Amino acid sequence: MKVHFIAIGGSAMHNLAIALCQKGITVTGSDDEIFDPAKSRLEKYGLLPKEFGWHPERITPDLDAVVLGMHARIDNPELLRAQELGLKIYSYPEYLYEQSKDKLRIVVGGSHGKTTTTAMILHVLAHCGIEADYMVGAQLKGFEVMVRLSHTAKVMVIEGDEYLTSPIDRRPKFHLYKPNVAIITGIEWDHINVFPTFDIYRDQFAQFINLIEPAGLSNSTGVLIYCDEDKEVHRVAVENQRTDIQKLPYVCPEHIVENGVTYLINRNVQNNPKTPLQVFGHHNLLNLTAARLACRQVGVTDEQFDEAISTFEGASKRLELVKKSDTCAVYKDFAHAPSKLRATIHAMREQYPGRKLVACMELHTFSSLTQEFLQQYRGTMDEADVRCVYFSQHALQLKKLPPLDPEEVRKAFGGNVEVFTDSKKLVERVIALMRKCVTNDASTTNTITQSHNNAINLLMMSSGNFDGIDFNQLANEIL
Repeated sequence: MKVHFIAIGGSAMHNLAIALCQKGITVTGSDDEIFDPAKSRLEKYGLLPKEFGWHPERITPDLDAVVLGMHARIDNPELLRAQELGLKIYSYPEYLYEQSKDKLRIVVGGSHGKTTTTAMILHVLAHCGIEADYMVGAQLKGFEVMVRLSHTAKVMVIEGDEYLTSPIDRRPKFHLYKPNVAIITGIEWDHINVFPTFDIYRDQFAQFINLIEPAGLSNSTGVLIYCDEDKEVHRVAVENQRTDIQKLPYVCPEHIVENGVTYLINRNVQNNPKTPLQVFGHHNLLNLTAARLACRQVGVTDEQFDEAISTFEGASKRLELVKKSDTCAVYKDFAHAPSKLRATIHAMREQYPGRKLVACMELHTFSSLTQEFLQQYRGTMDEADVRCVYFSQHALQLKKLPPLDPEEVRKAFGGNVEVFTDSKKLVERVIALMRKCVTNDASTTNTITQSHNNAINLLMMSSGNFDGIDFNQLANEIL
């Protein structure tokens, strides 16, 4: 079998290409530019194109399938050639479904928490020796690639993104997976360039529920697992009139925090009801509960789940510890949506109640850089002692958005927020603040609450990288 990838260098596309190569399928691909880590990973598997650019002569009648990436345009010469030859053209999610349509599909949807919940499910299944194929949006410890497709696994776990499928298919990706077990972790307006109103955005999740199919293995009906603490998720779940699916609501489980460690309390487990966790925060405990309910669908017991989840260290850039000392810790997180920003800062407060907190976030997505959407961020950083917001004028130009006034950004967030448009100045400010606090310098009285001791944490939040900040180097300079 031969498959060609148009725009093979994408973060999702190159992982799918590698997964098919590992499955024994002949893979070729093209792209106009490819950067690391995709470049080096494709090279490792012999899949890196010899030259960049679009080459319609590579599209030949003997191809069994063409996979079209979101990066390609509708007038892409390779796409036009494939259409001319009448070849079967798949979007990325269409091809994933094609490879998993005979498996039990667990699809994790939601505005936030998708990656962590998917990672938790995969970690537990691996710990329990249950083989699973998967697609996840971040590199996970213990997993070589972000996509796995096999002939033998009976289960497929998919992170279900609500963004568009391809240049020629405007459906949300997660509508194409037809879940047997569907999870909705939260609903918060995003991708306003595609979903111009919140009602349109929320309706995508209502449609997602209607696409649930009967499940195999332990259930004869489809299953909806949903966060009952989220009022919008609750609304779409209870308004749905389907009687042929099982609905499983969940809330935050019982837990305690002792000496900087979060313990899960599960009174259904007789031998050891108190499980120490390596992750923390209300939102992570919600994700954990969704993962537990999903794992039950494939026969994992609560005892097995608790034993496995105690060794879960988190997904990349999801409250990920960069470095720490006795008096200072540096974390990075993917938070960029308003509710995730608030939840991540609250998690740091809950886990380290006696420490000062410097929180920095980058406006990086199309939505976050849009003037009318900025008002959604009001009050989201209030629990931090120092609040810094960064955005790049260059990012606005790339997204073809009008300039933003830093003062308008400050007003939108409310409170004592410092706004930066130069990442170097942000780094200088952060290092100065952290060092002054650790040395207990009295000159910090105007910027950091004095009710805490001189221990301090730094939280860097973005779906980007603050224009190239090296988080490890930053942590080393602070510590």
